[in-house]
Amino acid sequence: MSEIKKIGILTSGGDCAGLNAVISSVVKAADRQGWQVYGIHDGTDGLTERPLSYEILTPKSFSDTPWPRISGSYLGSLNKGVKMDSQAEMSRRFGEGVKELGLDAVVVVGGDGSMNIVSNYCKNAGVKMIGIPKTIDNDTPLTQFSVGFNTACQVCTDALDSMETTARSHHRALILEVMGRDAGHLAIQSALAGFADVCLVPEIPYSIDGIITKLEDIKKSGRSHAVIVVSEGVKTETGEQVSGAKNLVGEKINGGIGEYLSHALNAKYQGFQTRVTRLGHVQRSGNPTAFDRILASVFAAKAVELLANGHTGVMVGFSNGKFESYPLEQVVACGTSLLDAHSDYVRAAHDLGIYVGELS
Repeated sequence: MSEIKKIGILTSGGDCAGLNAVISSVVKAADRQGWQVYGIHDGTDGLTERPLSYEILTPKSFSDTPWPRISGSYLGSLNKGVKMDSQAEMSRRFGEGVKELGLDAVVVVGGDGSMNIVSNYCKNAGVKMIGIPKTIDNDTPLTQFSVGFNTACQVCTDALDSMETTARSHHRALILEVMGRDAGHLAIQSALAGFADVCLVPEIPYSIDGIITKLEDIKKSGRSHAVIVVSEGVKTETGEQVSGAKNLVGEKINGGIGEYLSHALNAKYQGFQTRVTRLGHVQRSGNPTAFDRILASVFAAKAVELLANGHTGVMVGFSNGKFESYPLEQVVACGTSLLDAHSDYVRAAHDLGIYVGELS
């Protein structure tokens, strides 16, 4: 059994619905173990910058507040890419921060990038760590679902429901650009839930003519409107990146594929006028769904249980109806979990008449 008395918890990467449910649940489960919990502010910055930024959390911190029920991160998060400092230097500062607070372990709530970065910090600094996956992109490997994904799907589905009514009123083909980076999970599941006519994802090539053929079929059927979903990571028909923008550390910034499609379709087809809606950060908001609240709660309880039983260097996950744990080395080695172009989701969309690109 572990000799843990004090743990830290931080959220890293982009925010999403369900983070506060994770934080409050970790605090409750840890309190039942008799542990003290330090909430680390603004991701790893709270431990690597000086002065340290943190607060002591207790069940009372959330007992009479709406935080567990709302989106965002109570602790703040960090989503600006890997800092230019060397890995060794950041690990040293991280380890010093942990030592200064007297933490016995750290619970990290993050996506695939955070699992990679922070697990290295912890490993190099000799700090125990448990990871909890969260991302609206659902691209963290080995877990079927990450906290925040289900709520983001609901936000996108609600948007599609609203767009369908105005598309019908104005006889247009409306385009919804959703997030997801290089993975099409959010796009394909939102398209299925929102009964879209077209869904483009980064993993499957497409053609403008293929989209037009689908729109022509819709016209021939007697329907005078259509709804198109496109993932932000989709490239042009010829495989070029739409946006040349980059963040502070040189990583690409997606966006703009919706406008590209609108112009490309209007140039070759006059059957529908097109308009573009880019949800952007709205997808990170919204009160977490029941599924995300349950996922957050069980992940948190599992993380504390693992620490109590002496485990470290693992990430909790959900697969085949069971809550499991996976070595962080395995998680990192798997890399980003992209959409399988032959998955049941893609096949179902195709069989239901949604144009999902040029399937092989």
